[in-house]
Amino acid sequence: MSLPSTVRKTSIRLADGRELIYYDDEHPDADRSMPDRRDPSRIETRSELRRDPLLDEWVAVASHRQDRTYLPPPDECPLDPSTPGRLTEIPAPDYDVVVFENRFPSLALDVDRRAGRARGPAPGQAAPDGTGQAAPDGLVPRRPGIGRCEVVCFTSDHDGALGRLPASRVRTVVDVWADRTVELGAMPGIEQVFPFENRGEEIGVTLHHPHGQIYAYPFVAPRTARQLVSAARWRAEHGGCLYCAVIDSERSARARVLGTAGGWVAFVPEAARWPFEVHLYPTRHLPDLPALDGGERDGLVAVLGDVLRRFDGLFDRPMPYMLAWHQAPVRRDRDLAHLHLEVFSIRRSATKLKYLAASESGAGVFINDVAPERAAELLREASA
Repeated sequence: MSLPSTVRKTSIRLADGRELIYYDDEHPDADRSMPDRRDPSRIETRSELRRDPLLDEWVAVASHRQDRTYLPPPDECPLDPSTPGRLTEIPAPDYDVVVFENRFPSLALDVDRRAGRARGPAPGQAAPDGTGQAAPDGLVPRRPGIGRCEVVCFTSDHDGALGRLPASRVRTVVDVWADRTVELGAMPGIEQVFPFENRGEEIGVTLHHPHGQIYAYPFVAPRTARQLVSAARWRAEHGGCLYCAVIDSERSARARVLGTAGGWVAFVPEAARWPFEVHLYPTRHLPDLPALDGGERDGLVAVLGDVLRRFDGLFDRPMPYMLAWHQAPVRRDRDLAHLHLEVFSIRRSATKLKYLAASESGAGVFINDVAPERAAELLREASA
């Protein structure tokens, strides 16, 4: 299942050639033929991938992003609808949900290939161990930063928020995530589709308009690859799905469960890294968002909205958070993976933030200042 019949999808091209897609739920008859009347000049993309030989991971180098738009005043937001006196990324005077190619992408399908004339494997060229590292003829393999980065505007309301949108709109966002997963996964060289949202200046957002992003990677992301190794080991030693075992364990313990709805369960993981961290899992073993049926999508809307409202109610202020979808890779280990969402914040109290200092950033050892059981208790008590 991708898009329901209640959502109309219309694709156009912006002046510089980037694709923009309208997803209309409230305005199915809206005119989406308005052209982009801005200067057609395009940002030159010079993204390059370099493989760290010590961690065996790809790093994207995208120096053109240094000049991307940074915290403009509200009346200059590029994600608002266009008006006669101000042209933005969205040509229409209003919209429901919009997706478009990022003007300052970390990865791009038409990246300048001069940056990638180097040795080593293509990112999607996996060795037998699945790392993507074939035998290189140099210490640090380099490749063009081939991929796609999209912006997802959840609403035309500049002052809105995903957690405060009507359930019908959040359902459209879920359907859009699923539709983009299908479309991006079908593009040549794409190995994983990663929808996410960053919210709050504390997280590092550069635009306040409620929006998320989707990265289509030409490799399997390191955290996903590591999880799949653990899942394969669990299957070999115990049989069955590791993720399903985690769900069963949390539901049995009950101490960290925040809620359930429509085939979903939300809980603070027992080994949470972040002060306030919630994982959302479908109880049915599914690889990705497109595999969700209609009832499961509605269940996700209910449980996600509840979690985000509790985040905001925790300290009676908008909570800065990161929202990250973990989906199966496009071409491998789809039976091992289990779709899930992580929502977490660096805020550890009303006045304090959790910084990733030397232990976390240097050694990779997280130190959590809030016991997961206490975090779950506080979130259950927070107003939703």
